[in-house]
Amino acid sequence: MPDIVHVTYQQTGKSKSTNAYGMREMQQKAFEARTAQYLLIKAPPASGKSRALMFIGLDKLINQDIKKVIVAVPERSIGSSFSKTELKKFGFFADWEPNPRYNLCTPGVEKSKVTAFLNFLESDEKILICTHATLRFAFDAIDEKQLNECLLAIDEFHHVSVDGDNKLGMVLSSVMEKSTAHVVAMTGSFFRGDSVPILLPEDEAKFIKVKYDYYQQLNGYDYLKSLGIGYHFYQGKYTAAIHEVLDENKKTIIHIPSVNSGESEKDKYEEVGRIIDGIGKESYQDPDTGVIYVTSTLSRKQIKIADLVYDDPKSRDKIQNYLRNITSVDDIDIIIALGMAKEGFDWPYCEHALTVGYRGSLTEIIQIIGRATRDSDNKSHSQFTNLIAQPDAEDDLVKLSVNNMLKAITASLLMEQVLAPNFKFKPKYPEEDEVDGVEEDGADYITVRGFKLPSSQRAKDIIESDINDLKAKIMQDDTMLKAMPGNVDPEVINKVLIPKIIKETYPDLTDEEVEAVRQHIVVDSVVKNGTIEEVGDKRFIRYAAGFVNIDELNIDLIDTINPFQKAFEILSKSVTASVFKAIQETIDATRITMTEEEAIILWPKIKNWITKTGEQPSIQAFDPQERRLAEAIIFLKEQKRKAATNE
Repeated sequence: MPDIVHVTYQQTGKSKSTNAYGMREMQQKAFEARTAQYLLIKAPPASGKSRALMFIGLDKLINQDIKKVIVAVPERSIGSSFSKTELKKFGFFADWEPNPRYNLCTPGVEKSKVTAFLNFLESDEKILICTHATLRFAFDAIDEKQLNECLLAIDEFHHVSVDGDNKLGMVLSSVMEKSTAHVVAMTGSFFRGDSVPILLPEDEAKFIKVKYDYYQQLNGYDYLKSLGIGYHFYQGKYTAAIHEVLDENKKTIIHIPSVNSGESEKDKYEEVGRIIDGIGKESYQDPDTGVIYVTSTLSRKQIKIADLVYDDPKSRDKIQNYLRNITSVDDIDIIIALGMAKEGFDWPYCEHALTVGYRGSLTEIIQIIGRATRDSDNKSHSQFTNLIAQPDAEDDLVKLSVNNMLKAITASLLMEQVLAPNFKFKPKYPEEDEVDGVEEDGADYITVRGFKLPSSQRAKDIIESDINDLKAKIMQDDTMLKAMPGNVDPEVINKVLIPKIIKETYPDLTDEEVEAVRQHIVVDSVVKNGTIEEVGDKRFIRYAAGFVNIDELNIDLIDTINPFQKAFEILSKSVTASVFKAIQETIDATRITMTEEEAIILWPKIKNWITKTGEQPSIQAFDPQERRLAEAIIFLKEQKRKAATNE
């Protein structure tokens, strides 16, 4: 199927140009906040977070009386991102020179690494690199005060959470509470995909946040001009369908599904074999590098494949070492991975991230897409394709498949908003004649009548730094997914369901703060889900149900627009009539219960319906919104009956 998201960029080169210190744009922003005790850097893959940490860490060692820097990464392969780096030759005042002895991202047992960690704390050495696991084990053997005057840097920070079973979260919380350590946290997204927050609100409030968004990064590249996101639905085995979307002429990473997922064929080695057999005939596997050479059935050319699924340690180390040292676009053609080649994996030549099965975390999707969005002279376009199982109307697993399809589509639309340029919004009062335009900082802004600005710094910070992560939580919520296919009134979605989720996520917010955050989310979603078109001297937003003059935007109008309408249209066009009927029935069977808030919002719509049609809405109607109005009548009658009984 065609892309449902296609974003183009201007190739300004700005995100890759450097200042007098050799810092790229994102690194400059991070370095400006270098004196913060707690610093959170939210920036996309390939934006230079590793080197930003080097700049900050060296400044803290040399200028801020910090004695040691400890860098923790989620897996050993990412440790190479923090190896020795010459920075002076680019204009910085020091080089990053960790002692190889204290690079603990090497093969070996954790016991010896913990011993090395403890020795480092007692030594005169300045820099240690380890995995999250080593940090957790070492923490059991030290007192928090041993980290006084240390900088603890946690890469891929979304691995942390406040869950009682998340040891890394407990380590961080304890370090912040019981030591004077500084903390730098780095991540591409703050959204984990589950209901557990990464930090408690009181801890999160201590962090200075540096945000660099995906649009800034990709718009500032030299070569990459566009990014497409598409979904391909299949029935049967994915290994038989994958070749419909696999282009052997594009440098591709294939992420096969977890063995526990519905898409898995339950034997990962067999799955890899079937994928390779679909490409062609295996010629041989290089004993030194681990590269598999396959003669393509289509082109007869040699395809070089890296198998990261086979988990024999010696074989995996061999191919990983080869991949770390590739220097040419011709060194590898296809990588097949399971749970690897995502975070921190650098293959700039990659053009296509082909992923089988729905990924429940927006952060994981961002990481996977990030493998294909490195800037490289071999590509002007990058592609993310998600191969998703289409539900069989007769299958007992139809409910699971429907849920995965809905989440996949909403995730893609959310990614469209993540990848798009940011707008700013402010109130427009009746007496003002000002028009929308550009602020002094160069950002587009749009004025909206009745729009509420945040009244507290807390609400401002959420809107400024967390808006996409909060949108992800809202759009992936089970109740919201049931509301998506047009069966819940837009005002109920915008005024009841969305603020409920905001309040659950940020229980410390007042009703006024919740309303300000809600309005920003709804307005931002409506604007980004539409397209802005210019006709003469006027601008219009075209969205699924029509278009509106930007100068006439008001919050009441925006609240009548379904933020899921685009997803619903994509879904209805992407599957067969029988499958769509199964989707509707599955959602109808788990319809959200009526609340008094929803009924109050629907009551004037019921009266309007009766006035226009001369009839009451029918519970048997095909139109889901008419059925919902009929259910509201039943609900209100029941509430009235209960009130009369109580009297």
